[in-house]
Amino acid sequence: MTSPRKRERAGQVQVQQDPPYHVLHKLPPGDSPYVRAKHVQLVQKDPEAAIVLFWKAINAGDRVDSALKDMAVVMKQQDRAEEAIEAIKSFRDRCSKQAQESLDNVLIDLYKKCGRVEEQIELLKQKLWMIYQGEAFNGKLTKTARSHGRKFQVTIKKETSRILGNLGWAYMQQGNHVAAEVVYRKAQIIDPDANKACNLCLCLIKQTRYVEAQSVLDDVLQGALSGSDEPKSKIRAKELLQELEQCQTVVLSSNSLSLNIEDAFLEGLDHLMKHWTPLRSRRLPIFEEISSFRDQLAC
Repeated sequence: MTSPRKRERAGQVQVQQDPPYHVLHKLPPGDSPYVRAKHVQLVQKDPEAAIVLFWKAINAGDRVDSALKDMAVVMKQQDRAEEAIEAIKSFRDRCSKQAQESLDNVLIDLYKKCGRVEEQIELLKQKLWMIYQGEAFNGKLTKTARSHGRKFQVTIKKETSRILGNLGWAYMQQGNHVAAEVVYRKAQIIDPDANKACNLCLCLIKQTRYVEAQSVLDDVLQGALSGSDEPKSKIRAKELLQELEQCQTVVLSSNSLSLNIEDAFLEGLDHLMKHWTPLRSRRLPIFEEISSFRDQLAC
């Protein structure tokens, strides 16, 4: 039998209370310049006013790490990426050592947004060097990251592959397809996925290495890589396949045209040889005219 206590609990009506306001709206608790800035950003959805309040939070020394990073992100969304870059460069010295790595990540996105590829490449190389020196993740093997309000663990292995992927794309923007290929291949050895495979495929297409590109793309089309089943990856793989088929068709057409010209020449030569006789001149009229003109000059 169920005990009276359990029956009593079973008979109780559970009344669920609404979560606190700051939890409901994903705001930090309290009332400070930074909290007010987040309220204006997330609840009132006024990005320009939020930027002003983030500035106030930074100047007041209130959660400077978060205020500077959040302000830069909002600036980027408002097409003020150049200002965001200068803000990070000017105020990152007020931030903690632990915040520097996440500020670098924001800075890389801002460089990408502004088309400042060389600075993006240099910063990505610097991050790879920090990993090599054991300085990334503050010396730990994993770190907690956040995306769309969700926390998850990131390993050094995945972070290295991600940075290499970004570096490869930056090289692609420079038109340095050889360097991009090397970087993408290293990234795929560390942590292969469909997105980087598609980028490597595009890199090989740009180098007119279509057979290798097809081989790389086949892994995505056959679902052999992580992320191959994602709708975005499927769409991109189909687009690359169409581009690859078009490129191969152009090459075949070009080769066919060359063969047709060559065949026509050989056929004409055969025809000439069949009708050649030493008793009759086969010179074209233009040569006959030149000979006649030369005889007149001799007279």
